[in-house]
Amino acid sequence: MDTAKKPEDAPHHLGHRDRLRERFLAAPDAMPDYELLELLLFMAIPRRDVKPIAKLLIARFGNLAGAMNASIADLTGVDGVSENVAIAIKTVRAAGLRLMKQDLAAKPILNSWTKLQDYLTASMANEGREHFRLLFLNKKNEMIADEIQASGTVDHTPAYPREIMKRALELGATAIILVHNHPSGDSTPSKADVDMTKQICAAASPFGIVVHDHLIVSRGGVSSFKSLGLI
Repeated sequence: MDTAKKPEDAPHHLGHRDRLRERFLAAPDAMPDYELLELLLFMAIPRRDVKPIAKLLIARFGNLAGAMNASIADLTGVDGVSENVAIAIKTVRAAGLRLMKQDLAAKPILNSWTKLQDYLTASMANEGREHFRLLFLNKKNEMIADEIQASGTVDHTPAYPREIMKRALELGATAIILVHNHPSGDSTPSKADVDMTKQICAAASPFGIVVHDHLIVSRGGVSSFKSLGLI
């Protein structure tokens, strides 16, 4: 008796995978979020139909960005997502951010402002608590360091002007850009944000360090203190 499997006996999702790969090669931008997630899950889960898992991830986190920015703990809370699968998703996110950051390297930041805002939005807009970030620039306005100075709660992050100046001098920075995120989704500066920025600018002035801008990043957009006339 011939027990060899015929092509039609193969799991139906194998043909689906081939068709999805072909569609990706032809028009990746036309694919919905869940199908892009499927392609990623193919590599992490080689022998299962991953379409239901991809759809569960989109249902749980809203879209591709939401899934990519979810924590390992939240991802593994979705049925079918193991720690290895969650790490695969987070690895793709980290690689994407690394590419964006490297694209900004060795270029005057002020000439790549849109790319900078895109990078900061991808990095911080979906964070669940506030982070205060510092971009240190050299005399050519090239980024020499990108650091999280402090992390706080959902609506507050401490910033210490003396520590900021100390770090800027250690790096030999001649300019800085201040960045923090608003998890609420509203990037409007608060009075505390404005007061903090004034304190940092006052601390920077005696050292000849320029504060180019303070950017507030949120899911709703990016606010620039310079554009708002606050610096």
